[in-house]
Amino acid sequence: MRHLHMVVLAGSVLFAPLFAGCGSSPQLNKEPTTSAIRAAEEVGASSVPSASLYLQLAKEELENAKGIAAKGDKEQAESMLLRAQADGELAVALSRGDADKKEATEAIERVRQLRQDNQIPQERKNQ
Repeated sequence: MRHLHMVVLAGSVLFAPLFAGCGSSPQLNKEPTTSAIRAAEEVGASSVPSASLYLQLAKEELENAKGIAAKGDKEQAESMLLRAQADGELAVALSRGDADKKEATEAIERVRQLRQDNQIPQERKNQ
């Protein structure tokens, strides 16, 4: 009986640091943040100056969140992840807005060109 008690005590002493090590770094759900960053990269945020800034911020905040989580402050790390996700999503919106603006400008130019092309034949008919 005493031998069994010593084995259990020795096992506890040996495995306690192993179990403590597993629980020391809190798991974070980084998927929404990494998805937002990936989406920003895919829509070309790096080529839009205002979006590029927020994309870079999102990447830096993601790295900061990982560092904070490694130190054990899960709440602050989650807050940093939310900021990174928001900045990634803002980069996507700014990129899309820039693309929409370029498309609208091109459409306006096409309309002007069509109007100009249509005025020339009508002027010739009136003469």
